[in-house]
Amino acid sequence: MRRLPVFLAAGLLTGVLAAPAAAADGDEGFTIKDPRITESSGLAASRQHPGIYWTHNDQDTGAYLYAVDSGTGETVARITLTGVGTPRDVEAVAMGPDNQLYVGDIGDNDGVAWPYVWIYKLPEPKELKDQTVRATQYVVKYSDGSRDAESLAVHPKTGRVYIIDKQEDGGHLYEGPAKLSSSGTNLYKPVAAVDLWATDAAFSPDGRQLAVRGYFGGIWYDWNGGDLKRGGRISVPIGQGESLSYSADGSRILLGMEGADSEVEAQDAPGDGGAESPSGGGGSAESSGDGSSGSGGSVKVGALAVAALFLAFFGLRRLRRRS
Repeated sequence: MRRLPVFLAAGLLTGVLAAPAAAADGDEGFTIKDPRITESSGLAASRQHPGIYWTHNDQDTGAYLYAVDSGTGETVARITLTGVGTPRDVEAVAMGPDNQLYVGDIGDNDGVAWPYVWIYKLPEPKELKDQTVRATQYVVKYSDGSRDAESLAVHPKTGRVYIIDKQEDGGHLYEGPAKLSSSGTNLYKPVAAVDLWATDAAFSPDGRQLAVRGYFGGIWYDWNGGDLKRGGRISVPIGQGESLSYSADGSRILLGMEGADSEVEAQDAPGDGGAESPSGGGGSAESSGDGSSGSGGSVKVGALAVAALFLAFFGLRRLRRRS
């Protein structure tokens, strides 16, 4: 993610000041310690390897996935994908049925208007070590033209792959074919509105709920066979938050941030299996773009000065990338 709105600086400040400490158990959150992971943009819980979460950079020197041990925050394996082209803007990773990993090279946040994007599928390795794994590449087009997206979710029962586009005033859930084709183009069509400026999404392991997050808040839906029923809000750590995953047992959700030594915060899963309050509570802030609000927190002394530093930092980073 390279385009950050000005008003996000204050949110970044709040997230930094309230960042959780790393814990021994991934269900309580952890810190990603690998210096190679500076733009963690997706998160997926392993089913074969308890406590392991898969992540990736949205921009990297190759097609890589990193297996992070949530107990220590250390990377235990880096997977190099072959059989795919040069990634452009990898924004999401999800676990599907039969221990298949899906990677969404679906970002388009510089306004390039790609005529197509890609989804990669690969088997999750049974052994966690640095290795090369061959992936299948799928070409995706949208029925209503090019769009930016950062959210990809795979239904754990049907294996159908969904994408949510990223729009400040709310996007849509896009549905592709029941089975992706590697030999032709896979057409994705909008099937439901999502009241959020979405940066990631995930299905609960039982497939009954879909959780979606943004920078300032989140929403969980009853899946209801694809006819989404809004259940309530999710409190998120405020800032450049771009990843979301349920824990392998579905009892918790994990919410990650971009940046070096980035934090992954854990909380009870919403809905039937969680402890979310009707008000949504927690650290989300008012934002019409996210369609949600929260109680927020107290702003500490010096907030405006630090926020200005954040603005300068991200502005310089954007200029460097454009040069």
